[in-house]
Order: sequence, then C-alpha cells, then structure tokens
Amino acid sequence: MLQFLLKRLSYGISVIFGVIVIVFFVFHALPGDPAKMVAGPNASTEDIHAIRQDMNLDKSLPHQLFIYFNNLSPISVHEHSVENAKKYEYYDLFTISNYALVVKAPYFGRSYGKHGKLVSTYLIDHLSGTLWLAFSAMFFASFFGVLFGIIAALKQGSTIDTFLVSLSVLGISVPSFVSASVISMVFGYYLSQYTGLNSVGSLWETDSVMGEQLVLKNIILPALTLGIRPLAILTQLTRNAMLDVLSRDFIRTAKAKGLRYRTVIFKHALKNALNPIITSGSTWLASLLAGAFFVEYVFNWKGLGYITIEAVNKLDLPVVMGATVIIAAFFILITIIVDIIYALIDPRVVLK
Repeated sequence: MLQFLLKRLSYGISVIFGVIVIVFFVFHALPGDPAKMVAGPNASTEDIHAIRQDMNLDKSLPHQLFIYFNNLSPISVHEHSVENAKKYEYYDLFTISNYALVVKAPYFGRSYGKHGKLVSTYLIDHLSGTLWLAFSAMFFASFFGVLFGIIAALKQGSTIDTFLVSLSVLGISVPSFVSASVISMVFGYYLSQYTGLNSVGSLWETDSVMGEQLVLKNIILPALTLGIRPLAILTQLTRNAMLDVLSRDFIRTAKAKGLRYRTVIFKHALKNALNPIITSGSTWLASLLAGAFFVEYVFNWKGLGYITIEAVNKLDLPVVMGATVIIAAFFILITIIVDIIYALIDPRVVLK
C-alpha cells in the first residue's frame, strides 16, 4: 500500500508540474498587462514600473516560473530576511550566506486585485461553494443514474427502457452552459412563483438585517444542471453493465437456488456491475470540480469556477494558478481513493 501511494503521489506531482507549466505560458500569451490593470488608468509610467517589479513581471518568463515553483514547494530556498520570514512563515533548515533552505506551507502569492489578498485565503473562502455544488450534483447523478440504469436493464426493450435511453442521449448531447441558461431562465425566472427558486444566487448570501445566511435552495438548479450529463452517462453505463452481468451463469445459479429477486438484483448483479460505474462516477466527480466554471458563472454561484473566470478576465495570474493547482490536486486525490475502493470491492484488484 505504501509503495502504491508513493508511486501515485510521484505521478501526481508530475501532473501538477506539467499543468502549471502549460497554464503559466498560455496565460502569458494572453493580451494585456496585469500591472496596468492593477495600477489603474491614471497611473504614471513610474508607478506601473514599480508594480511590475513588485509582481516580478520585469523578469523573464522562465525566472518567473522558477519563482512560482520555489514559492509553491514546501522545501525551498529563500533570501534570509525578516521580510521573507513574515511573508512565507518558514522554518530554517540551514543557512548559507544570505540564503536559507526552509520548510514552509505552499505559498500561492497574492492576488493582483482584491487589495492584494492572499490567494490561499481567497481560494479557501470559495472552495466550499464548489465542493457543495460538485458533491450535490454527483449525489443526484449517481442516485438517479444507477436507479434509471437498473430499471432500463430490467425492462429491456420496453417503452420505459426506450424513454430512459433517449432521455440519457439528450442529456449527454446538451452542453452544460446551454442547459444552465435554459434551466435558470425557465425555473428560476419564468416559473419562479411556482418553484420558489432563484435564477442566480450563492450558498451563502448576506442580508442587510440578518447578516450572512445559508440559502440551500440556491443549490438546487445549479446542482441539477451540473448533474444532468453524468446522470445520463451513468444511466447508460449501469444499464449496459447490468445487462452483461444478468446474462452470466452465476446469476442463473442464484435464481435457480430460489434466492429472492431483490437479493439477486442488488447483492449479486449490481455488486458485480459496480466497477465501471465507480470508474465513471469518480471521473465525473473530478470533472465536476473542474468543469463547474460556466455553470457557476451563469448562476452567479461564488465558487472556484466563478472566481477563476473573473481572474482570467482581470489577468489575475496568481488566482488562476492557485485554482489550477487545487483542481489538479483533487483529480489526483480522487483517483487514488477510487483505486483503493476498487481493491476493497474486488479482491482481484491488487495495488502495486
């Protein structure tokens, strides 16, 4: 198990490294100057130059990338100074001349906007919104996707089967940003007096009298929208897996032994059909964390996706890079957890 975890973590670090490099150079290919945006329209040339120096934008791209990796690494080299000690909150391992090898928490830098707020703090403030949305959407998709898939498999060739398969094809075909716009307009605007739902809104909203309040109803429409495509995929996947398992000899044997129909379906058939379902579900969960960007933006849901799109529009590189690292880390973590679940469910799977 330890060898497996170490190997996967090394792969994960390589993936994060590659993602950071690609996003970094793609971002710098975008038109615009972050220093000018931070300085404002009335700033002098000297002010802009000072801001570029403070943001390390006056250095070459490879040098900027090295600085970012050095800041992100938990073991890094920094110039030994009181200012850096406050900035990074590190612990010295040893010092050579004016430089020190230190241990510290990953430092994501400060936002170019938001009054120079720490990126780590800014991302954590909005991470819970994305997690709530992604897990809610995945719960909705998993529950109904598996349920519809089982029903379609048991009613193969019937009108119900045809209807569920057709519905799943439609769900796969419609892009999330299209369904988000339609669902927001129909159920959150035109039918709002009947549904009681809002076309836009976040999990936490500030009221002038009551202060910050939890508004759970705001998660219904974005979670429904985000869960449509994985629900459609899981419906078809569960149906196909169940049809394959139900044709196996051990299912016929279980029926011949006189086991209850429910036991045959859920204990024997569904259990043996779970592997591809878990694979797809885990992949979709990771995708929902990364792919909720446009859904969050349409519903004005203040999560990682929303603030990342805002950061791209404002050329706020530290926020974009920080969000990228967090999403990549979630992909890796979910993949490792799924592999462990495989080994627990299926004894034939060996972690190595």
